[in-house]
Amino acid sequence: MKPVDLTTRLAGLTLKNPVMTASGTYGFGEEYAAFYDPSRLGAITVKGITPLPRRGNPAPRVVETPSGMLNAVGLENPGLDEFLTTYLPRLEKLKTPVIVNISGFSLDDYALMAAALPEDSCIAAVEVNISCPNIKQGGLAFGTDPKSAEAVLSATRKNTKLPLIAKLSPNVTDIVTLAKAVENGGADIISLINTLLGMRIDIKTRKPVLGNIMGGLSGPAVLPVAVRMVYQVYQAVRLPIIGMGGISTWQDAVEFMLAGASAVSVGTANFVNPLAPLEIIDGLAEYCRQNGFTAVREIVGLAHR
Repeated sequence: MKPVDLTTRLAGLTLKNPVMTASGTYGFGEEYAAFYDPSRLGAITVKGITPLPRRGNPAPRVVETPSGMLNAVGLENPGLDEFLTTYLPRLEKLKTPVIVNISGFSLDDYALMAAALPEDSCIAAVEVNISCPNIKQGGLAFGTDPKSAEAVLSATRKNTKLPLIAKLSPNVTDIVTLAKAVENGGADIISLINTLLGMRIDIKTRKPVLGNIMGGLSGPAVLPVAVRMVYQVYQAVRLPIIGMGGISTWQDAVEFMLAGASAVSVGTANFVNPLAPLEIIDGLAEYCRQNGFTAVREIVGLAHR
């Protein structure tokens, strides 16, 4: 029997399969190498980078919730220079496309980082994070205003020829307006969704559980919201979509692709089951085989027909 073609195309990017990892849940790739070879994934998205190192938010920074997780890590990362000199050479050895997630606090920050990321390396694309809910400046401030979102993408576009992925926040009234704004700004691909803003309170201490008070909710609880937004954005823009938000099984991945995602990204599930991305790759192939599809691309957007 001829194997199912799992390749997927995102703008100018061709991946061997449509399953990748979400930023902030996969470190810099090495952390999961003990479980499997990262080159089996379509791509990996590494932890978000900022121009300067960040220590992140005060602890506690992570708490479990029913069907999900709240985090307020606050973009802890080694900074751009350390990433380029220490982490990027290691990523080159993983032999898989690498997507670098960048965050900033001004347009100049995004422009600086885009210009600094080498185009002749393992970096296959840049994910522009305008959706982090856990830092007080930048992040979500850019991702909730269409004009600001367009400006960030435009500033980044001028400084790199690498494919640009705009990562959108679900913490907005109209996701379609934001999607059109980043399309106008020069994005090549849209990824959605980031986490939903939430909080929990300890009933014994009567205080917020997280040190940052509020954090981003991820995991299965957010899946229906994410599928809905992928479905809406697919109808409104021509850019390919990377769907994410609560994906932990191949059935979840199929749902996102039927809604319009050309690829999917596994996030919180990596903490629960490190092998989840591989199980999803196998499940997608089997779903296509059992339903008469010869290529996984054939199922993208079928829920719209």
